[in-house]
Amino acid sequence: MTLLRLAAIAATALLATNAASAQTTLRIGLAEDPDILDPTLARTYVGRIVFASLCDKLFDIDEKLNIVPQLALGHEVSSDGKTVTIKLRPAVKFHDGEPLDAEAVKFSLNRHLTMTGSFRKPEISVIERIDVIEPLTLRLTLKAPFSPLIAQLTDRAGMIVSPKAAKAAGDKFGLRPVCAGPYKFVERVQLDRIVVEKFKDYWDKDNVHIDRIVYLPVIDSTARLANLKSDGLDLIERLLATDIKNVRSDSRLTLTAVPDIGYQGMTINVANGERAKNPLGESAKVRQALSLAIDREALTQVAFDGVYVPGNQWVNPEHPYFQESLPIPKRDVVKAKALLKEAGIRGPVAIDLMVPQGQAAQSVAEVIQAMAGEAGFDIKIRIVELATSLKQAEAGEYQAFLLGWSGRIDPDGNLYVFNACKAPQNVSGYCDKEVDKLLEEARAISDPAERKAIYQKVARRLLDEGPILYLFHRRLLVAYTVRLEGYRQMPDGLVRVVGLRLK
Repeated sequence: MTLLRLAAIAATALLATNAASAQTTLRIGLAEDPDILDPTLARTYVGRIVFASLCDKLFDIDEKLNIVPQLALGHEVSSDGKTVTIKLRPAVKFHDGEPLDAEAVKFSLNRHLTMTGSFRKPEISVIERIDVIEPLTLRLTLKAPFSPLIAQLTDRAGMIVSPKAAKAAGDKFGLRPVCAGPYKFVERVQLDRIVVEKFKDYWDKDNVHIDRIVYLPVIDSTARLANLKSDGLDLIERLLATDIKNVRSDSRLTLTAVPDIGYQGMTINVANGERAKNPLGESAKVRQALSLAIDREALTQVAFDGVYVPGNQWVNPEHPYFQESLPIPKRDVVKAKALLKEAGIRGPVAIDLMVPQGQAAQSVAEVIQAMAGEAGFDIKIRIVELATSLKQAEAGEYQAFLLGWSGRIDPDGNLYVFNACKAPQNVSGYCDKEVDKLLEEARAISDPAERKAIYQKVARRLLDEGPILYLFHRRLLVAYTVRLEGYRQMPDGLVRVVGLRLK
């Protein structure tokens, strides 16, 4: 998208809000175009940024990762951990005017559990039964104690949709979502813009000060920043680390830099169709060799000026669940070549590396390509638009996929959905019954020390077998105009719009 084209879109969106120019419009530059705007079916990080304005959740988080009420006022867990009672906030309405009550919450949770293609099902599959006790009270009966449940309900699994709208729309609900957030959906033009406007009956309407938000996907990082600096955008997410100095030197701009709770890595197709039938997919030793060929510290220095954090696990080295006994490996080209020889490899190992479109991802891929080449790997980089790359990954149409995860506040959210047998986002096809057993054990207990000990066993198997090569952890770099007041950056990377003002 050219700078002129983006400026024209922003100007058109601004004029459309009100002919008298009395309304305020916040223009947010996104690094990709989101996938479907249906909380049950969606899976992209950038989509979660849009959902933050459209769909409130039962619970939310604060800056310190504490769980706080949102649509729910609170919850109680039985002594055996198998019953969870949730009290709802009164007088909440959906965007279509329908009341949000316990029946509506029951509908949404059941939709997550039963809808074909649901990515939420594994997140809350422990729920066995949902009973409405009172109009604003429901009880969840669990198959077993499940410590991550409330944490799961701080994200898309906790987003509640209008039963009336969802029943009418069916699997087309994501084309015109109806939730209970501070803003209601107006329009979407694919690869162009998503427009939402203030919902006058929002339960916390006194803290919503901006009339309209326009989300503009601008894949090119340089163009995103240029439009922020020229007032074509008011906020951009995922600023390049190499542009930090540029932003900090501009008195009209503000920067936030918060460590994220997810990871960036390379997913390997080990058992997802015919494309897994190659040395990388079939041999753990080849995957170990590729991991040893990559200097994670140098990767973050070259691609991100050392701002990002090297890693080798699904949580960052400062996280309480990081396994200190399994430190980040040093690059070892000699050992990598030896492992390839042990695996019976003669000649370069050809790898098709699928990379989502975007400057940062391409830079990472090029550094990996160069490093791996010295150890005997011939990596071909294939740039694919994000939503398309996700579909190809699901279909097994790849060998290796450079893909990150924005992270969840409970470590289960960074692990289970990618590594449990047949989990919806397990696009590698990896399946280990012992790992599944350990993951289930960790879900059933709440003591952090006990859970960490279980995850250590999981880590040993996953890092040895290598279905995902964990590489580094981002810092959430969000830049915005000084005219925007009240912005708070949360560790999950989402842009929360309640409380914001534009001067």
